[in-house]
Amino acid sequence: MMGNLPPFVTRYSPPLFAGAIILALWELLPRVLNIPPLLLPPPSSVLKSLWLLYDRGLLVENFLVTLGETLSGFVIGAILGVFFAFLVTRSILIERMLLPYLIGLQALPKVALAPLIVVWIGIGFESKVTIAAIISFFPVLINSIVGFSTVEAEKIDLMTSLVASNWQKFTIVIFPNSLPFIFAGLNVAIVLSITGALVGEFIGADRGLGNLLLQLNYNMDIAGMFAVLVVLAALGIILYAIVRFLHVRLVFWAKPDNLRSGSN
Repeated sequence: MMGNLPPFVTRYSPPLFAGAIILALWELLPRVLNIPPLLLPPPSSVLKSLWLLYDRGLLVENFLVTLGETLSGFVIGAILGVFFAFLVTRSILIERMLLPYLIGLQALPKVALAPLIVVWIGIGFESKVTIAAIISFFPVLINSIVGFSTVEAEKIDLMTSLVASNWQKFTIVIFPNSLPFIFAGLNVAIVLSITGALVGEFIGADRGLGNLLLQLNYNMDIAGMFAVLVVLAALGIILYAIVRFLHVRLVFWAKPDNLRSGSN
């Protein structure tokens, strides 16, 4: 039956239907179970708080700050991840030199590292970008290493037989082959970059959604906190959808939906 519906309806009706059920249960259950609004405010209260934050000018400004930190950190982390993956896979010596320290950097808890970064760089925009870049760096690095390392030997042999240079081998064969893996890392990194920006804002900031969350927490404005969390969730969904859209459009020969559609 779903197969007769337009693709747009087939794709988006299930999550919208599930969201409507969640909102209805969220609105009704606290009333039925007598849960105090201080513990679990209903969606109507959250929506009202969301409008109040917007009307007071607190939402848009802080949202743009967090968005800028997130995107800047994501772009820097992604570029560095691909670059270091290229270095590691091009030379065994460089791999032995760098990879242990890159893994050690990933092993450090980012929450523990964030206070040091804020102390070193300050509470401004740059420290949040740095934390977001660090936390989004490793997924891109690992997936890029896999992509650069899994090129079919026959393709490289063909390029060698055509007297192609190393740069031509990379641009024509190696990099396109690695794009599905790189985008797999980007899909994870874009969400983690939001976490990195928020961690930095929790440690020390005078702007951003993380700072706004702390202010609302101090005032025991639980509905306002839920409103900010809803905005953060929506931000994550939108950014992930953008990266996935680019994945489908740019890596058209290896779309992420191919396997699923082929199994139906």
